[in-house]
Amino acid sequence: MNTKREQESRLCLADAQQEERGSGMALPPPGSSVHMVGIAGVGMNALAQVLRARGYRVTGSDRLTDTNLSAPVLDALQRQEIALYTQDGSGVTPETGALVVSTAIEQDNPDLEAARRRSVPVRHRSEMLSALIGGEHCIAVAGTSGKTTVTGMIGWLLSELGADPHVVNGAAVLNWKSTDCIGNVRMGASDLWVVEVDESDRSLLRFFPEHAVITNISRDHFTLEETTALFELFVQQVERTLICGAGLGSLFAGRNDLRAVCREAPPACEWTHPLPLPGAHNRENAQLAITLCEALGYEREAIVETLSRFQGVERRLERVDEGGDVAVYDDYAHNPAKIRATWNAVAEQAERVIGFWRPHGYGPLSAMMEDLCTMFQEVCRPGDRLYIPPVYYEGGTAEKRVDAEMFVERLKEHRVPATWISGYDAFLSAVLESGRPGDAVVCMGARDPELPQFARRLAARLASI
Repeated sequence: MNTKREQESRLCLADAQQEERGSGMALPPPGSSVHMVGIAGVGMNALAQVLRARGYRVTGSDRLTDTNLSAPVLDALQRQEIALYTQDGSGVTPETGALVVSTAIEQDNPDLEAARRRSVPVRHRSEMLSALIGGEHCIAVAGTSGKTTVTGMIGWLLSELGADPHVVNGAAVLNWKSTDCIGNVRMGASDLWVVEVDESDRSLLRFFPEHAVITNISRDHFTLEETTALFELFVQQVERTLICGAGLGSLFAGRNDLRAVCREAPPACEWTHPLPLPGAHNRENAQLAITLCEALGYEREAIVETLSRFQGVERRLERVDEGGDVAVYDDYAHNPAKIRATWNAVAEQAERVIGFWRPHGYGPLSAMMEDLCTMFQEVCRPGDRLYIPPVYYEGGTAEKRVDAEMFVERLKEHRVPATWISGYDAFLSAVLESGRPGDAVVCMGARDPELPQFARRLAARLASI
């Protein structure tokens, strides 16, 4: 990026920051009806649970209600007396006091159009969560990769160490997940919140935390320069403590506008208790969580012992088989940094990695293609195999400049052992035919709700042979 473009990007982000600062809202009173569009989404279902716990009447709609896929998250929401509708505008009624959307909701969504006709206030998910936190104590976890796991670790640690926090995470903490509990939200009795905040839509700028963690910074939704500028704005809003990952201390610590004390987490420590999560990236995640808890005054020995009982986070290197000869992992990895961390962690324990990665959109695949090719070239060992199915597409206006088959051809040019495959059933057949003891299958990708279900179906088939 040249200097002029960098300056323009920073000005644009500064304008966004001012917009977010000025977007404070008054919450509708408890007991009001709030309708949520795309309620099955990870951020949306979490907010729905918080609103329900705070006494709001919550309704929601989602595309999954029109499919034949099982949706445990929707079943769990219904058990919390949250009524579900199809996305045809019928969920927006004269009693609806606010409509909540995420950045993924398009402007022609029927629920959104119904809200406009009825003059129902429309609020972004992050705006509503920030208003719910209000002036209470907040720990915000940000970063391009690892923030969901670190949020889960900090939430688990503080809940077990007696702080009794509210926790709002981007995925379920497996220690908390059950048939009736989704596991990504914990409502405590204190005035302390631990929340994951998102840079992909710049909504992290709606939060003004007392303490914050920034795990790392890499190219994902924006260029590296734009992403760095966004996090530089966010750190200005941190009040007391900023814990950052390796290499970020020098970026933030010397800023004159930083109110918080900046500490860079030291290299991953030697564990006196076993860390139940594999991979160098999880050791780094753990060190960030430990450093934050130490900054809050907790003793290291108690922190590390408690962390040894942390079971992990859903779809973050989650092992879904029952310990058979072929391990099966389900993972949310969708950008080069995340895929690299996941692949390397699995390779530590497997003779051969069989990877399945579904691109989560035409735009992201186009933007990341060269970085993805370089990454896969570096992580794939001679015996490893990579399978790429068609791009996941939900409809809309995406430009289909590249597709999965073109991506596989580029991978082959980088000497990556990649194969295009038509879908889940074809991949299942390929694994059943060629899998052998000592292999590990890792199913990776975002957005597609069928992917985690398929990983479990694959594990069940492997266990039956």
